[in-house]
Order: sequence, then C-alpha cells, then structure tokens
Amino acid sequence: VTAAAGLLLENMSREELDSTKDVMRSVLGGVSCRLENPDELVRRMASSIALVFSKIVDPKNPLYLDDDIREGDIDWEFGLVAQNKGDLSTMNRTSMNQENKEPSTNLVETTELDHGDTNERGSKVNAEKKKSLDYKFVDPDEVIDPATLNDEVLSGEDEDDDNASEDSEASSDSLLQPYDLTDDDSDLRKKFSQLVDVTGALRKPDDPDGVEKALDVAEKLVRASPDELRHVASDLVRTLVRVRVSDAAVEGEEESAEEKRQKALVALLVTCPFESVDAINKLLYSPHLDVSQRIMILDVMTDAAEELANTKTIIQKNQPKALISSASEPQPWFLPSSKGPPGAGSWKEVSDSVTPLSWTHRYERELPLKLGQTKKGKTRKWGHRMGSVRANDVDWSLNKFPLYAAAFMLPAMQGFDKKRHGVDLLGRDFIVLGKLIYMLGVCIKCTTLHPEAFALAPALLVMLSSREICHHKEAYVRRAVLFAASCTLTALHPSFIASALLEGNLEVSRGLEWIRTWALEVAESDPDRECYSMAMACLQLHAEMSFQASRALESTETTLQHKSIGLPPDLSKGIIKIPGSSSSFLG
Repeated sequence: VTAAAGLLLENMSREELDSTKDVMRSVLGGVSCRLENPDELVRRMASSIALVFSKIVDPKNPLYLDDDIREGDIDWEFGLVAQNKGDLSTMNRTSMNQENKEPSTNLVETTELDHGDTNERGSKVNAEKKKSLDYKFVDPDEVIDPATLNDEVLSGEDEDDDNASEDSEASSDSLLQPYDLTDDDSDLRKKFSQLVDVTGALRKPDDPDGVEKALDVAEKLVRASPDELRHVASDLVRTLVRVRVSDAAVEGEEESAEEKRQKALVALLVTCPFESVDAINKLLYSPHLDVSQRIMILDVMTDAAEELANTKTIIQKNQPKALISSASEPQPWFLPSSKGPPGAGSWKEVSDSVTPLSWTHRYERELPLKLGQTKKGKTRKWGHRMGSVRANDVDWSLNKFPLYAAAFMLPAMQGFDKKRHGVDLLGRDFIVLGKLIYMLGVCIKCTTLHPEAFALAPALLVMLSSREICHHKEAYVRRAVLFAASCTLTALHPSFIASALLEGNLEVSRGLEWIRTWALEVAESDPDRECYSMAMACLQLHAEMSFQASRALESTETTLQHKSIGLPPDLSKGIIKIPGSSSSFLG
C-alpha cells in the first residue's frame, strides 16, 4: 500500500494535488502518525512518502527525514524483494548440491546441510553487497527491527548474541507503559487557614478555582471566631458583596456558590455584628452595586437578625451580677427568676394557642419530687435522693439581637428617598424598597418585648407613614408596609404604650393611630386581595393591643390619680370598626 501510494504521488503534479479533496490532510496525518512508530521499517515508509510529497509541494526543497534516503530513485520495495531473491537463490544452490551428493548416511546428510548453510550465508552476503552497491551503504549503528529478519537463518555465536540483544531491546521498548501525566493539581491547591488569605483569593477573578476554594471555607473560618476577625470583617464583607460568584462558579453550580457566599456574610454579621453591619450598610446605597447585590444584602441582614434573635447563650448561675443593669445584659427582663429548690429544671416558654397574639409569655419548669414521692409512668426510680443535675448549673440567655437592632435599622432607614446614580428606590427599584421594608419589619419583630422596640418603633412608623411608601403604586411595597406595621404592633408591649401615654409621649400614639386609619383605608379601597387580608389582620392586632393598653392604664390610674392623666382622644373612643362586618373591638 505504501509503495502504491508513493508511486501515485511521484506521478502527481501540484495542480492535481490541490484539486483532489482531503489528500494533503490525509497524507500529512498518515506521515506524522507513522513517524512516531517504533518500527524502523514503518518509519522508512513514512520518510519516503514525506520525501515524494515534499517534491510535489516544493521541488527545490525536498524533505529528507531519513539519512539513508538521498538523491536518486526511492526503493519502494524497501529491500524486501532483494532479500527474498537471495533466499530463493540459496535454496536453488542447496537443492543442486543435494542432487550431486548421494544421500547414504546421516553423516553425509549432515555434511550436505552444513554445506548448504555455508552457501546460504554466501548468497546472503552477495545479496547484501548487491543491494548496497545499487542503493545505499549500510549504517553499522542502524537498529534493525527483528521482524524483518524472521526469514533469515541465524548461525554463529556472534550473530546469535547480536540478535539476542536486539530482540531484548525491541521487547523492552514494546513493554514500556506510559506514565499517567494527567494534570492533577489537587495537592498543589492552597488550603486557606486565615481570613486574610480568603480575602485575597476572592479578589482574583482570573483564578476561579481559588475563588471557589475560598467560598468553601469562608463560613467555617468566620464561625471559628479567630482573633483576626474584628480587623478583617469590614474588608471581607465588602469583598464578598462585590465578588462575581457566577463568573467563578462551574456551570450549573451557580446557586450553590451563591448560597455559600450568603452563608459567609450571615456568619460575619452574627459573629462580628458592629463592624460587619457598618460596612454592609454603607454598601446598601452604593452606586457601584446593582439591584441583585442590594437584594442580596437585605436578605443577608434579614437572616442574620433572625439568627441573632434565636441564639442561645450559656451563662453560669453563680456568675456575679452587676449592681446596675446594662442594655447588653444577657438575661431579658421579662424572664422569671431562676431561683428555686435544688434540682429544679430550667424555664421553658409555653406557646399560647388561644389568641394569635399575646403580650404575656408563659413559662414552666419541672420541680424535683418531694421526699418519698414517686413519679407515675412506665419506669420507676428507686430511692428518694436525687442526684446533682449539672444542667441546672447554667442558664440560657435568649435573643442577642436587641443590642444590635439600632445598628441594623437606623442606617438603612436614612436616605431611602434620595435618588442617586444607580439608586432609585421610590421609582424603578421598588423591589429593593419592598425588601428593605420587610427587613425592617423582621428587625423590629426580633426586638419584641424589649425596650429597644419602643425606642425604634417611632422612627420606623414615621418612615412607613410617608406618602411615597404607604400609597406606593406597587402592591408589593404596600404588602411590605402592612407586614412591618403588624410587626411593630407585635413588638410593642402594652405596658410600654401605657407608660408613654402617662408620660405625655404622643409620638407613639400618633403612629399607632396612623396604623389604624391607614389599615382601614387599605381594607376599604385597595384592589389587591392580599393587601386586604393583611390589613384586616393588622386591624385585629391593633384592637387587641388597644385593649391590653387600656387595661394597663386602668391598673395604673389608682396609683397615679394625682396626675389626672387619661387616654388621648384617638384612643379613648373605645371602638375600632372592622369594614364589611358588624363586629367591633374595644379600644
């Protein structure tokens, strides 16, 4: 096949080559493939084809890949025909010698065979000489493939040794297995152990593997609360907000990478609140962020507020308490005292299913059995003495969020109505406005029954009562306002409202009256069905809150009669009408 292809190429011109489709590509591919073959004969065939092909492309610059091929005709038989002819002549001479000799004994046969071997060696030498004279000189350093010598009869100790070495070399080459050189850099990837390295990796968008690795470990490192956290928290927050996770994530895993980024931000806000909240509030109205990043910031703040509100902190009972209580005291004021008999369990809150809202929390705990008393059940404890319960040596402190509520809410409420470059919450960015109001509602709800709720509620109600917000054309924003108003009613304890009215603080009463009148207006005229349902629920909360506040006022009037303080006119009317029904609530 190689000889046929070579002879055809010798008779082909450049024009014929160009007109023939895919011949050039096929020839080049075959030559390059065969040049890498360990077989010497195959490489000689490829070199011959390459030489003929180069003469067609550029006759002045022929390509000699084999030193044995020079100017002149190419041997397309590659020495195989001459070798076979030599074998045939040897066989003829041997047969003639056998005819002249009389085969009588084994000795004579052995002599004839030896004589035949000698003649065969002579014929091979003559054939090789003829071949060298006609074509080329044999290179003594040339490696001969053993496959071409299968038809030759080996004799002599020297030839046996040479051929044995060549056989071993060829077999060793064929047994070589390639190494696994795949690009496995898993052991070279840097493992992050410091937040500074995580921040640096997130700032390299041209290294997606490093960004992905940093996102994988960011939350764990932050939750570990290292000493460097306070110093790098602000920088890490800014880097996490600005990093383009979708560009660094693998296709199809964008949501997973985004979730890791948000979890890392939540961890920062929970473990290092003040530094992280200050940095993230400055980014909220930054003109360099887009809508998706602002929504992500608000979602992160919402999740962090809820996590802080549900955080439990263990404190020792024998811990000495300060004479003057502080706002950051872990024990809330409304929890019952932990004093009790030895072995008493911890207080647990009991949910009240009678009403949807109750400002009075119910708590219960297990008391130790009296002396000689047994507990009914499937099992019975023998003996009257109870062992020491180590669980009673500690107290649980709930809701760490009120301490950070002002840092979460106040900066976010400032400047929401200002139109900046890329920021228009009252216009096209109404989704961000709705998310902002929802986040503020969750924050005020997380301060329920705490003094911080009474301090932050007036500012929130002023924001909600602005005409641009409460009468927004988008139903999504109006729903968020109703949600935040309901959360405000839930957060304010009736005793706080009664105290404010007794002290002459009308700011809270005006805000609560606005909630009532605006909820009535929404229930009567808003076309959105969900807004109507939320407004009705808000009115029910307002009615129950008014009732509880009036009872608190009645209980304090007996002790404060000399001040002659009564309810404001708006709250003293006593009736809140619900549209669409004949029922009314006592105010």
